[in-house]
Amino acid sequence: MIAQMVRDFAEKEIRPNLNKWDAEEYFPVETMKQMGELGLLGIYIPEEYGGSGMGYFEYATALMELGKVCGGVGLSVAAHNSLCTGHIYYHGSEEQKKKYLPKLASGEWIGAWGLTEPNTGSDAMRMKTTAVKEGSEWVINGAKNWITHGLSGDVAVVLVRTGELLDSKGITAFIIEKGTPGFSAVKIKDKLGVRASETAELIFDNCRVPDENVIGEVGMGFVQAMKVLDGGRISIAALSCGVARGAYEASVKYAKEREQFGKPIANFQAISFKLADMATQVEAAEMLTFQAADRKNKGLPVTKEGAFAKYYASEVSVTCGNEAVQIMGGYGYTKEYPAEKFLRDSKLMTIGEGTSEIQKLVISREILK
Repeated sequence: MIAQMVRDFAEKEIRPNLNKWDAEEYFPVETMKQMGELGLLGIYIPEEYGGSGMGYFEYATALMELGKVCGGVGLSVAAHNSLCTGHIYYHGSEEQKKKYLPKLASGEWIGAWGLTEPNTGSDAMRMKTTAVKEGSEWVINGAKNWITHGLSGDVAVVLVRTGELLDSKGITAFIIEKGTPGFSAVKIKDKLGVRASETAELIFDNCRVPDENVIGEVGMGFVQAMKVLDGGRISIAALSCGVARGAYEASVKYAKEREQFGKPIANFQAISFKLADMATQVEAAEMLTFQAADRKNKGLPVTKEGAFAKYYASEVSVTCGNEAVQIMGGYGYTKEYPAEKFLRDSKLMTIGEGTSEIQKLVISREILK
Protein backbone atom coordinates (compact mmCIF):
# COMPACT_ATOMS: atom_id res chain seq x y z
CA MET A 1 0.00 0.00 0.00
CA ILE A 2 2.87 2.37 0.81
CA ALA A 3 4.54 1.56 -2.50
CA GLN A 4 1.33 2.11 -4.44
CA MET A 5 0.60 5.40 -2.68
CA VAL A 6 4.08 6.78 -3.40
CA ARG A 7 3.98 5.43 -6.96
CA ASP A 8 0.66 7.14 -7.66
CA PHE A 9 1.86 10.41 -6.14
CA ALA A 10 5.14 10.32 -8.09
CA GLU A 11 3.37 9.67 -11.39
CA LYS A 12 0.83 12.45 -10.82
CA GLU A 13 2.88 15.18 -9.11
CA ILE A 14 6.54 14.53 -9.99
CA ARG A 15 6.90 12.89 -13.40
CA PRO A 16 5.12 15.68 -15.37
CA ASN A 17 7.49 18.25 -13.83
CA LEU A 18 10.78 16.44 -13.44
CA ASN A 19 12.47 17.64 -16.64
CA LYS A 20 11.50 21.26 -15.92
CA TRP A 21 12.74 21.03 -12.33
CA ASP A 22 15.94 19.37 -13.52
CA ALA A 23 16.62 21.98 -16.22
CA GLU A 24 15.90 24.94 -13.93
CA GLU A 25 17.44 23.43 -10.76
CA TYR A 26 14.12 24.15 -9.10
CA PHE A 27 13.44 22.78 -5.61
CA PRO A 28 9.68 22.00 -5.42
CA VAL A 29 8.90 23.13 -1.87
CA GLU A 30 5.15 22.74 -2.37
CA THR A 31 5.60 19.15 -3.53
CA MET A 32 7.67 18.47 -0.40
CA LYS A 33 4.86 19.86 1.73
CA GLN A 34 2.36 17.62 -0.09
CA MET A 35 4.56 14.64 0.79
CA GLY A 36 4.48 15.85 4.38
CA GLU A 37 0.69 15.67 4.28
CA LEU A 38 1.00 12.07 3.05
CA GLY A 39 3.24 11.23 6.01
CA LEU A 40 6.43 10.83 3.98
CA LEU A 41 8.48 13.43 5.89
CA GLY A 42 8.26 11.70 9.26
CA ILE A 43 7.94 8.08 8.23
CA TYR A 44 9.62 6.46 11.25
CA ILE A 45 8.82 9.26 13.72
CA PRO A 46 6.28 8.04 16.34
CA GLU A 47 2.72 9.30 16.07
CA GLU A 48 3.06 11.11 19.43
CA TYR A 49 5.43 13.54 17.67
CA GLY A 50 3.25 13.87 14.58
CA GLY A 51 4.99 11.19 12.53
CA SER A 52 3.68 8.15 10.67
CA GLY A 53 5.02 5.67 13.23
CA MET A 54 6.24 3.23 10.60
CA GLY A 55 9.57 1.44 10.20
CA TYR A 56 12.53 1.27 7.88
CA PHE A 57 10.86 -1.20 5.48
CA GLU A 58 8.22 1.42 4.68
CA TYR A 59 10.86 4.16 4.57
CA ALA A 60 13.08 2.21 2.17
CA THR A 61 10.08 1.28 0.01
CA ALA A 62 8.99 4.92 -0.31
CA LEU A 63 12.47 6.03 -1.34
CA MET A 64 12.76 3.23 -3.89
CA GLU A 65 9.52 4.37 -5.52
CA LEU A 66 10.61 8.03 -5.55
CA GLY A 67 14.04 7.10 -6.95
CA LYS A 68 12.43 5.29 -9.89
CA VAL A 69 10.95 8.64 -10.97
CA CYS A 70 13.28 11.38 -9.68
CA GLY A 71 16.49 10.97 -7.71
CA GLY A 72 16.47 14.65 -6.77
CA VAL A 73 13.09 14.60 -5.03
CA GLY A 74 14.02 11.29 -3.42
CA LEU A 75 17.25 12.75 -2.09
CA SER A 76 15.38 15.63 -0.45
CA VAL A 77 12.99 13.22 1.28
CA ALA A 78 15.93 11.07 2.44
CA ALA A 79 17.93 14.02 3.80
CA HIS A 80 14.91 15.52 5.56
CA ASN A 81 13.95 12.23 7.26
CA SER A 82 17.29 10.65 8.08
CA LEU A 83 19.50 13.63 8.85
CA CYS A 84 17.76 16.65 10.36
CA THR A 85 14.60 14.97 11.66
CA GLY A 86 16.44 11.78 12.58
CA HIS A 87 19.16 13.60 14.52
CA ILE A 88 16.60 15.44 16.67
CA TYR A 89 14.52 12.27 17.17
CA TYR A 90 17.40 10.00 18.18
CA HIS A 91 19.50 12.47 20.16
CA GLY A 92 17.35 15.48 21.10
CA SER A 93 15.74 16.24 24.45
CA GLU A 94 12.04 15.68 25.04
CA GLU A 95 11.49 19.44 24.81
CA GLN A 96 13.35 19.60 21.48
CA LYS A 97 11.38 16.66 20.09
CA LYS A 98 8.04 18.20 21.04
CA LYS A 99 9.05 21.57 19.61
CA TYR A 100 10.50 20.51 16.25
CA LEU A 101 9.38 17.01 15.25
CA PRO A 102 5.66 17.78 14.65
CA LYS A 103 6.60 20.64 12.31
CA LEU A 104 9.20 18.55 10.47
CA ALA A 105 7.11 15.37 10.23
CA SER A 106 4.09 17.27 8.85
CA GLY A 107 6.13 19.14 6.23
CA GLU A 108 5.24 22.50 7.79
CA TRP A 109 8.99 22.91 8.22
CA ILE A 110 11.76 21.55 6.00
CA GLY A 111 14.99 20.39 7.64
CA ALA A 112 18.69 20.69 6.78
CA TRP A 113 21.75 19.01 8.33
CA GLY A 114 25.29 20.37 8.23
CA LEU A 115 28.47 18.37 8.71
CA THR A 116 30.57 18.91 5.56
CA GLU A 117 32.65 22.06 5.12
CA PRO A 118 34.40 23.60 2.07
CA ASN A 119 37.69 21.98 3.10
CA THR A 120 36.53 18.98 5.13
CA GLY A 121 34.38 16.27 3.60
CA SER A 122 35.31 12.76 4.66
CA ASP A 123 37.83 14.25 7.14
CA ALA A 124 35.08 15.74 9.31
CA MET A 125 37.12 15.98 12.51
CA ARG A 126 39.21 18.78 10.98
CA MET A 127 36.17 21.04 10.72
CA LYS A 128 36.90 24.74 11.16
CA THR A 129 33.45 26.02 12.08
CA THR A 130 33.60 26.82 15.79
CA ALA A 131 31.27 27.69 18.66
CA VAL A 132 32.43 29.62 21.71
CA LYS A 133 30.21 29.93 24.78
CA GLU A 134 29.37 33.41 26.01
CA GLY A 135 27.02 33.37 28.97
CA SER A 136 23.91 31.38 28.07
CA GLU A 137 24.63 31.56 24.33
CA TRP A 138 27.04 30.05 21.82
CA VAL A 139 28.67 32.22 19.16
CA ILE A 140 29.18 30.28 15.89
CA ASN A 141 31.55 31.25 13.09
CA GLY A 142 32.43 29.38 9.91
CA ALA A 143 30.76 27.71 6.92
CA LYS A 144 29.17 24.42 5.88
CA ASN A 145 29.05 23.19 2.28
CA TRP A 146 26.91 20.87 0.11
CA ILE A 147 23.98 21.17 2.51
CA THR A 148 20.64 19.84 1.27
CA HIS A 149 17.86 22.42 1.90
CA GLY A 150 20.43 24.92 3.18
CA LEU A 151 18.47 27.81 1.66
CA SER A 152 14.84 26.70 1.98
CA GLY A 153 15.18 24.79 5.23
CA ASP A 154 13.31 26.24 8.22
CA VAL A 155 15.67 24.61 10.70
CA ALA A 156 19.14 23.08 10.48
CA VAL A 157 21.04 20.68 12.72
CA VAL A 158 24.67 21.77 12.45
CA LEU A 159 27.82 20.05 13.74
CA VAL A 160 30.31 22.58 15.12
CA ARG A 161 33.71 22.31 16.83
CA THR A 162 33.58 23.24 20.51
CA GLY A 163 36.87 21.57 21.49
CA GLU A 164 40.30 20.83 20.11
CA LEU A 165 41.03 19.91 16.50
CA LEU A 166 40.85 16.12 15.84
CA ASP A 167 39.11 15.51 19.18
CA SER A 168 36.12 13.24 18.53
CA LYS A 169 34.61 14.56 21.78
CA GLY A 170 35.19 18.16 20.70
CA ILE A 171 32.22 18.55 18.33
CA THR A 172 28.69 19.59 19.33
CA ALA A 173 25.35 19.51 17.50
CA PHE A 174 23.18 22.66 17.48
CA ILE A 175 19.63 23.34 16.29
CA ILE A 176 19.61 26.62 14.35
CA GLU A 177 16.41 28.15 13.02
CA LYS A 178 16.16 30.09 9.77
CA GLY A 179 16.24 33.82 10.40
CA THR A 180 18.68 33.60 13.31
CA PRO A 181 20.94 36.71 13.05
CA GLY A 182 24.33 35.83 11.57
CA PHE A 183 22.99 32.71 9.81
CA SER A 184 22.71 32.89 6.01
CA ALA A 185 22.96 30.61 2.97
CA VAL A 186 24.00 30.71 -0.68
CA LYS A 187 22.62 28.31 -3.29
CA ILE A 188 25.09 26.01 -5.06
CA LYS A 189 24.28 25.91 -8.78
CA ASP A 190 25.21 23.90 -11.87
CA LYS A 191 25.21 20.43 -10.31
CA LEU A 192 25.54 17.37 -12.55
CA GLY A 193 22.48 15.61 -11.17
CA VAL A 194 19.80 15.52 -8.42
CA ARG A 195 19.09 19.07 -9.57
CA ALA A 196 15.56 19.19 -8.11
CA SER A 197 17.13 18.85 -4.66
CA GLU A 198 18.40 22.14 -3.26
CA THR A 199 22.05 22.36 -2.22
CA ALA A 200 23.61 25.34 -0.46
CA GLU A 201 26.50 26.71 1.54
CA LEU A 202 25.66 27.77 5.11
CA ILE A 203 27.49 30.79 6.51
CA PHE A 204 27.80 31.67 10.21
CA ASP A 205 28.98 35.15 11.12
CA ASN A 206 28.85 35.61 14.91
CA CYS A 207 25.63 33.60 14.89
CA ARG A 208 24.26 33.43 18.45
CA VAL A 209 22.43 30.28 19.50
CA PRO A 210 20.91 29.68 22.97
CA ASP A 211 22.32 26.89 25.12
CA GLU A 212 18.94 25.14 25.02
CA ASN A 213 19.54 24.43 21.32
CA VAL A 214 22.47 22.09 22.02
CA ILE A 215 21.49 18.51 21.12
CA GLY A 216 22.53 16.08 23.84
CA GLU A 217 25.79 16.68 25.66
CA VAL A 218 28.37 19.25 24.63
CA GLY A 219 31.16 17.44 22.77
CA MET A 220 29.06 14.45 21.69
CA GLY A 221 28.06 15.77 18.28
CA PHE A 222 30.50 13.70 16.24
CA VAL A 223 29.44 10.49 17.98
CA GLN A 224 25.80 11.39 17.29
CA ALA A 225 26.57 12.22 13.65
CA MET A 226 28.20 8.84 13.02
CA LYS A 227 25.09 7.08 14.36
CA VAL A 228 22.84 9.32 12.26
CA LEU A 229 24.88 8.49 9.15
CA ASP A 230 24.61 4.75 9.86
CA GLY A 231 20.82 5.03 9.44
CA GLY A 232 21.09 7.64 6.72
CA ARG A 233 23.11 5.27 4.57
CA ILE A 234 20.16 2.89 4.46
CA SER A 235 18.08 5.70 2.95
CA ILE A 236 20.69 6.44 0.27
CA ALA A 237 20.95 2.71 -0.45
CA ALA A 238 17.16 2.60 -0.93
CA LEU A 239 17.22 5.68 -3.14
CA SER A 240 20.06 4.12 -5.16
CA CYS A 241 17.96 0.98 -5.64
CA GLY A 242 15.13 3.14 -6.94
CA VAL A 243 17.34 4.98 -9.43
CA ALA A 244 18.84 1.67 -10.55
CA ARG A 245 15.45 0.02 -10.99
CA GLY A 246 14.13 3.05 -12.84
CA ALA A 247 17.04 2.83 -15.28
CA TYR A 248 16.56 -0.94 -15.63
CA GLU A 249 12.81 -0.74 -16.27
CA ALA A 250 13.27 2.04 -18.83
CA SER A 251 15.90 -0.14 -20.55
CA VAL A 252 13.60 -3.17 -20.71
CA LYS A 253 10.79 -1.08 -22.19
CA TYR A 254 13.08 0.48 -24.80
CA ALA A 255 14.74 -2.84 -25.72
CA LYS A 256 11.35 -4.42 -26.42
CA GLU A 257 10.24 -1.51 -28.62
CA ARG A 258 13.41 -0.60 -30.49
CA GLU A 259 14.05 -2.70 -33.60
CA GLN A 260 17.31 -3.27 -35.48
CA PHE A 261 18.09 -5.89 -38.14
CA GLY A 262 14.37 -6.73 -38.30
CA LYS A 263 13.72 -7.56 -34.64
CA PRO A 264 13.57 -5.95 -31.17
CA ILE A 265 17.04 -5.35 -29.76
CA ALA A 266 15.95 -7.27 -26.62
CA ASN A 267 16.26 -10.40 -28.79
CA PHE A 268 20.01 -9.86 -29.19
CA GLN A 269 22.16 -11.53 -26.57
CA ALA A 270 24.38 -8.44 -26.29
CA ILE A 271 21.37 -6.50 -24.96
CA SER A 272 19.55 -9.28 -23.10
CA PHE A 273 22.68 -10.11 -21.09
CA LYS A 274 23.02 -6.44 -20.08
CA LEU A 275 19.43 -6.58 -18.83
CA ALA A 276 20.13 -9.85 -16.98
CA ASP A 277 23.11 -8.27 -15.19
CA MET A 278 21.11 -5.15 -14.30
CA ALA A 279 18.18 -7.18 -12.96
CA THR A 280 20.44 -9.36 -10.81
CA GLN A 281 22.35 -6.40 -9.38
CA VAL A 282 19.18 -4.48 -8.55
CA GLU A 283 17.72 -7.49 -6.74
CA ALA A 284 20.95 -7.97 -4.75
CA ALA A 285 21.09 -4.28 -3.85
CA GLU A 286 17.49 -4.35 -2.62
CA MET A 287 18.18 -7.43 -0.49
CA LEU A 288 21.19 -5.76 1.15
CA THR A 289 19.09 -2.66 1.78
CA PHE A 290 16.22 -4.57 3.39
CA GLN A 291 18.71 -6.57 5.47
CA ALA A 292 20.04 -3.30 6.90
CA ALA A 293 16.49 -1.97 7.33
CA ASP A 294 15.52 -5.13 9.24
CA ARG A 295 18.42 -4.67 11.67
CA LYS A 296 17.51 -1.00 12.12
CA ASN A 297 13.92 -1.96 12.93
CA LYS A 298 15.17 -4.45 15.53
CA GLY A 299 17.52 -1.95 17.15
CA LEU A 300 20.61 -3.96 16.16
CA PRO A 301 23.93 -2.38 15.05
CA VAL A 302 23.78 -1.38 11.37
CA THR A 303 27.23 0.12 10.79
CA LYS A 304 28.49 -2.76 8.64
CA GLU A 305 25.18 -3.67 7.00
CA GLY A 306 24.35 -0.04 6.23
CA ALA A 307 27.75 0.38 4.60
CA PHE A 308 27.30 -2.88 2.63
CA ALA A 309 23.97 -1.62 1.28
CA LYS A 310 25.02 1.96 0.59
CA TYR A 311 28.28 0.98 -1.13
CA TYR A 312 26.83 -1.74 -3.33
CA ALA A 313 23.51 -0.09 -4.19
CA SER A 314 25.10 3.26 -5.09
CA GLU A 315 27.61 1.62 -7.41
CA VAL A 316 24.83 -0.49 -8.97
CA SER A 317 22.81 2.66 -9.64
CA VAL A 318 25.73 4.11 -11.61
CA THR A 319 26.20 0.84 -13.50
CA CYS A 320 22.49 0.66 -14.40
CA GLY A 321 22.37 4.33 -15.43
CA ASN A 322 25.41 3.83 -17.64
CA GLU A 323 24.03 0.66 -19.23
CA ALA A 324 20.66 2.34 -19.84
CA VAL A 325 22.39 5.05 -21.87
CA GLN A 326 24.32 2.38 -23.79
CA ILE A 327 21.20 0.32 -24.53
CA MET A 328 19.37 3.39 -25.85
CA GLY A 329 22.37 4.45 -27.90
CA GLY A 330 22.11 7.91 -29.41
CA TYR A 331 18.64 8.41 -27.89
CA GLY A 332 20.06 7.60 -24.46
CA TYR A 333 22.37 10.57 -24.86
CA THR A 334 19.46 13.02 -25.15
CA LYS A 335 17.13 14.50 -22.54
CA GLU A 336 14.17 13.24 -24.57
CA TYR A 337 14.77 9.81 -23.01
CA PRO A 338 15.17 9.10 -19.26
CA ALA A 339 18.50 7.26 -19.29
CA GLU A 340 20.84 10.27 -19.10
CA LYS A 341 19.04 11.67 -16.03
CA PHE A 342 19.25 8.34 -14.22
CA LEU A 343 22.99 8.33 -14.92
CA ARG A 344 23.47 11.92 -13.73
CA ASP A 345 21.39 11.39 -10.59
CA SER A 346 23.11 8.11 -9.76
CA LYS A 347 26.59 9.56 -9.40
CA LEU A 348 25.70 11.54 -6.27
CA MET A 349 24.74 8.27 -4.55
CA THR A 350 28.40 7.20 -4.52
CA ILE A 351 29.43 10.51 -2.89
CA GLY A 352 26.77 11.75 -0.45
CA GLU A 353 26.54 10.46 3.14
CA GLY A 354 29.99 8.89 2.85
CA THR A 355 31.76 8.15 -0.41
CA SER A 356 32.16 4.61 -1.74
CA GLU A 357 35.76 4.78 -0.52
CA ILE A 358 34.60 5.67 3.01
CA GLN A 359 32.09 2.79 2.89
CA LYS A 360 34.93 0.41 2.07
CA LEU A 361 36.90 1.87 4.96
CA VAL A 362 33.94 1.30 7.31
CA ILE A 363 33.39 -2.25 6.01
CA SER A 364 37.05 -3.21 6.24
CA ARG A 365 37.28 -1.93 9.82
CA GLU A 366 34.15 -3.87 10.77
CA ILE A 367 35.22 -7.19 9.24
CA LEU A 368 38.76 -6.92 10.65
CA LYS A 369 37.71 -6.22 14.24
